[in-house]
Amino acid sequence: MKKYVNNKFAAVALTTALAFGQFSCQTDLLNPVPKTLFSDQVVYDTPARVLLQVNNMYTSVKSGNFLGGRYYVYGDVRADDFLNRTNNGVTALGVWNHTLTETSQNDVINMWGAAYAAINQINVFLAGLDANTAKYVVPTFPADFATVTANQYKGEARFLRALCYYSLLQFYARPYVDGNGSKPGLPLRLKAETNSLNNELARSTVAEVYTQILDDLNFAEQNLPLTYGDATTRTTRAHKNSAIALKTRVYLTMGNWANVVTEANKIVPASAPFAAATGVPHALASSIANVFAPPQETTETIMSFPFTAQNAPGTQNQLAYYFLPSSLGGNGEFSLNPAGIISNTAVLGATDARRTNFVVTSGTETFLKKYPTGTPYTDRAQVIRYAEVLLNLAEAKVRASNTVDAQSLALLNAVRGRSNPAGVYTAASFANAQAFIDAVLLERRVEFLGEGLRNTDIMRLNATIPAKGAVGAVPPSDSRYVWPIPATELQTNPLVVRN
Repeated sequence: MKKYVNNKFAAVALTTALAFGQFSCQTDLLNPVPKTLFSDQVVYDTPARVLLQVNNMYTSVKSGNFLGGRYYVYGDVRADDFLNRTNNGVTALGVWNHTLTETSQNDVINMWGAAYAAINQINVFLAGLDANTAKYVVPTFPADFATVTANQYKGEARFLRALCYYSLLQFYARPYVDGNGSKPGLPLRLKAETNSLNNELARSTVAEVYTQILDDLNFAEQNLPLTYGDATTRTTRAHKNSAIALKTRVYLTMGNWANVVTEANKIVPASAPFAAATGVPHALASSIANVFAPPQETTETIMSFPFTAQNAPGTQNQLAYYFLPSSLGGNGEFSLNPAGIISNTAVLGATDARRTNFVVTSGTETFLKKYPTGTPYTDRAQVIRYAEVLLNLAEAKVRASNTVDAQSLALLNAVRGRSNPAGVYTAASFANAQAFIDAVLLERRVEFLGEGLRNTDIMRLNATIPAKGAVGAVPPSDSRYVWPIPATELQTNPLVVRN
């Protein structure tokens, strides 16, 4: 939405405040430009300055109002595994009780604005990278910068843009399965905007947005590096396997089972032990606790957004703030619903490592301890893990064939057995293929509790959002099933239609 290409973001686009996303101008020698800020005329003059812009794209996408915090909270608390405790309208009360409107500032408006600001920053970078190709020559730039490094950066940008558009679809548009993608999707903004023009843009269909997402991810896969030299970079910057993994999620959300299998097979071998044979050697961590214990850099993490005390998600955006009780340094905004997944002891047994490590009692209530660090809240936001790719493949194979094969069973057991060795399944555990699929969906609910996937798993099947506490269920036919398009978009873009 162009309203969010306001003075602040237009300034970032024009001058690229590389390190901090802020803007300053040099009016005279009494007001010199800080060394961390550069004019738009010189931001492509050196490899270091171009890289700073790449880093700034990641910073924009991991905004606390978007993929740095709130997106994951919203994805979980919409459903039935959490109970709201504080009745705080700022911290997802309206999301939890389904009372959102077009003017809901803290969620409907802010997440849309943060996402489109990030998308525009990506578009501005892509346009600038192409416009300055004449500069990418030796001796200032390496000889292969134009043919290799610049394309890698484009791959990272397009991976992030795909992630942004995919994430927006999960809240503001109907599921793909509803009409095979024919319903209104999103305004598909692919051009760099540095002024207040070009507000008017109609919504592309859901299918058209997914087509763009997959085009971006296919480009990213072809141009991203196989790996990076250190664990921090491997888990925080996109590489080939990041694009492949995200494609398995995208195709699963579209109900395209065959392509989930095709993509997953690139990084999942035919038999256990499962580990990616090319690129980053992704594999399940030996312990689920290790995945979320600092520094959160196991081979299981395919993509995550890191934070430090100096680079935090922002007030009331932090994951631990929402889920940890005050006794452990959080704010206890949401407790675990005793009637939710934690009540299913057949799936989440008493000795399951996901219960013993991540479910904690404070007073008479239980809370999620998956994000264990209180102030200054530096837990990473996990974008995608290898465990998800394994379960995506298991579900897709069985849905495509209507048969439970040995690999699908092994994939489900790899994730389940890590945390609950005594609870692994046999072929006799399932009366039919649907029983297996139901088990995968329950396993996803346990494995990814608090990671924001629950809303997508409900909506991709066009299923009812369950009731919880005093809040009733929301069937797919209910107008509350999809978030409203923000009033700010409706006011500035006359071509956009309401949900």
